[in-house]
Amino acid sequence: MTDPKQPTRTLHVAVDAMGGDHAPGVVLEGVEAALAANPALSVALVGDADVVEPFAASHARCQAVVSTEVIGMDEHPAEAVRRKKDSSVVVGCRLVKEGRAEGFFSAGSTGACLAAGTLVIGRVKGVLRPALVTVVPSPVRPIVLGDIGANADCKPEYLVQFAVMESIYANKVLGIARPRAALLNIGAESTKGSQFAQAAYRLMEEGLDNFAGNAEGGDILTATYDVVVTDGFTGNVCLKTIEGTAKVLLGAVKGVMGKSTLTKLGALPLVGPLKGLKAQISPDTYGGAPLLGLKGALLVGHGSSNAQAICSGVLATAKLVEEGVTETIADALSASEKR
Repeated sequence: MTDPKQPTRTLHVAVDAMGGDHAPGVVLEGVEAALAANPALSVALVGDADVVEPFAASHARCQAVVSTEVIGMDEHPAEAVRRKKDSSVVVGCRLVKEGRAEGFFSAGSTGACLAAGTLVIGRVKGVLRPALVTVVPSPVRPIVLGDIGANADCKPEYLVQFAVMESIYANKVLGIARPRAALLNIGAESTKGSQFAQAAYRLMEEGLDNFAGNAEGGDILTATYDVVVTDGFTGNVCLKTIEGTAKVLLGAVKGVMGKSTLTKLGALPLVGPLKGLKAQISPDTYGGAPLLGLKGALLVGHGSSNAQAICSGVLATAKLVEEGVTETIADALSASEKR
């Protein structure tokens, strides 16, 4: 009889030990926590020999993969990927391409990860452009937003594929049975927005079974829809605005609560609930943004990731692998081409 506590398969994930503002220390902490949290996880830790080899030697289910270069945050992404073929980002993506890993996580340069993912791992057949997506941690419930920066300039047909891929992610990773997808626009009516938005609306209405119409900016944090689709320029501005607003508001609330002895006393009953709310809306909970449409899982973490965010990112990458998101995207796009 099979032991239900034993994993049915091993999830092979490569991790960039050198990526992020606080690497390698927080990366090692995060990987250690992820290995402890998921017994099915196996990690290929990529980076400097003096970093990855001692860690792998003292941790089961972890192997060291030595790389000799690091791509800095200030380097031109595509040029650096082509020039630094032994960088931790390129080596990690190569492990996925070669089948030695099923997914790759890095908190390094987002641009370098996107370039290496596209150039090294490669796109699923039929994918016009990979989409970088994120889970917006709304106080109501999490929603999927994308593209958030991989494609600043888009064609309307790209957004149809973004919606398909994001809906699959929402279903497989967030567990939303029938995700409702909407186009981010400046009004609810189909005639609103730019010519680009109106063309995207028509294509999405024709090509998607789960299209729910236009979403306005105010519909995002209220979680009116499960999936919100837009171009990478708009999506990135939208996401940064949400993150900045949340940071300012939480700081303002903290300032008011600590203004005087009276407000401090009055705030005591709220400390627990506010900590819960902060955790609920923290991006660290989800660990990073997946680049959907590649021939393997790739998840990019925040450069400022702490150990908790690294752990979440590694586990989220394993979840992408376990749920077969890449394969489901490939099947969905193949089926749409045959219609």
